Amino acid sequence: MNDWWRGSVTYQVYPRSFQDSNGDGVGDLRGIASRLKYIAGLGVDAVWLSPVFTSPMADMGYDVSDYTDIDPLFGDLKDFDLLVSKAHEQGLKVIIDQVLSHSSDQHPFFVESRQSRDNPKADWYVWADARPDGSPPNNWASVFGGSAWEWDGHRKQYYLHNFLTSQPDFNFHNPDVQDWLLGTMRFWLERGVDGFRLDTVNFYVHDRKLRNNPARKGEAQVNPYEMQIHKFSKTQPENLDFLSRIRELTDEFGASTVGEVGDSTRAVEIMAEYTAGDSRLHQAYSFDMLGPEFTPKHFRTRIERFFRIAPDGWPTWAFSNHDVIRHLTRWQDYGADQDSLAKLTAAMLLSFPGSVCLYQGEELGQTETDLEFEELTDPPGIRFWPDYKGRDGCRTPMVWDGNSSTSGGFSEGKPWLPVKPPQLARNVAAQEEDAQSVLHFYRQMLAFRSGRSELNGRDVAKFYNRPNPVLMFQRGGLICVFNLSRDEVSLNLPPSSRQQIVGPHQAASVNGRRVELGPNGFAFIETDA
Repeated sequence: MNDWWRGSVTYQVYPRSFQDSNGDGVGDLRGIASRLKYIAGLGVDAVWLSPVFTSPMADMGYDVSDYTDIDPLFGDLKDFDLLVSKAHEQGLKVIIDQVLSHSSDQHPFFVESRQSRDNPKADWYVWADARPDGSPPNNWASVFGGSAWEWDGHRKQYYLHNFLTSQPDFNFHNPDVQDWLLGTMRFWLERGVDGFRLDTVNFYVHDRKLRNNPARKGEAQVNPYEMQIHKFSKTQPENLDFLSRIRELTDEFGASTVGEVGDSTRAVEIMAEYTAGDSRLHQAYSFDMLGPEFTPKHFRTRIERFFRIAPDGWPTWAFSNHDVIRHLTRWQDYGADQDSLAKLTAAMLLSFPGSVCLYQGEELGQTETDLEFEELTDPPGIRFWPDYKGRDGCRTPMVWDGNSSTSGGFSEGKPWLPVKPPQLARNVAAQEEDAQSVLHFYRQMLAFRSGRSELNGRDVAKFYNRPNPVLMFQRGGLICVFNLSRDEVSLNLPPSSRQQIVGPHQAASVNGRRVELGPNGFAFIETDA
């Protein structure tokens, strides 16, 4: 079985913000291709590209108007093919973002669908009649605020959109829709891609009866979407059948899938369900480790629960991505300093059982960019400002050097989002010159993970009960111990005749069975316990 993805580390590239090759202020495929040596040099296994398909960019490419072409903003198909070829030369797999749950309202199929109720594409999207009083068919909410239903005056029906009104949802109860979407995936597999990151993978199928979602108890939220339990608008049982079809297709090419599970109440359970056995997704990840929680209990319970529910399933863990506040900003109150916290969190993430996804810039210890309202481009940030500032702060350009006149080496033109001094200070060139930098630590930690079968194999973590703020678990003959605080801690290790620190460590020492950890200290300890 081709299982290169088990224990793999993927580096996420946000194409708009990685490297601009033509001076228009927006990153592109040629720019990414020019930086592949850097990515491979980190020691990762794969590169994931956020969407580069043709799009009006209402949601930065997650609103696709042509599923089998490249948006001119990023280049063309020749540029894409060149990138894939160069990545493979560097030993990197290429994973692309597939947005299957919805398209752009400018997609030709939706343009046709909204013309009448009896045209060939009439049933390709989710349409429903208004209630007698003209209101939407049910109470489903949009992730980006407001109702998930938008009235179309020409067709005189509502259409479903889980996100922007310009992102209508496909009707997965129509088998022709499924067949066509699988065909678009085959197109990219035949061009040489090695896998797919499946956006909003649990949103594909909706409840046929359009039943109301129940209320979620609790206080009012900034975004009312979080005031519902999304029992009927997503995560339907029929979704599993489509995932099986995706698995059959990708297995034909030896490719991998990793599904993004969007759910704030039972994400780990859905991850486990969607990866159980060998006929569903290869991997899945959620936002469970992408929030504010930073306690040993939080990380332990998520990992233990996953493997308890789906012992044969496979998770992918991440601390940052293009949709959330960067983790060094979310967890800054727990850091002795920015570098120490960056190294601690890297060591934790890269020792968790499963696969790992890193987000561009985290290997530099980058933090969230503080933006003004007039600098925003993200629709939900603009809508909910200032209580929610959107996702632009984590999407600002990659910083390659300290030259402010070239936006840190990102572009010769004005970048689509600003590069500000705190981000400019943490650039690649400066960290290359500093042997103690976060960048060098990531390389060391990735090499350590790659060289230890306990960390990149199927060894499930055995957790030890230690008081907060210590997270401690064992994988094979390796004890992994982390201090998730600014305070010094001292604790006992399990009895063993061999207790020796190996590999990367920070503010840690072992004396007999006793381990001493300074602020944000951590160590990997060989043992025969």
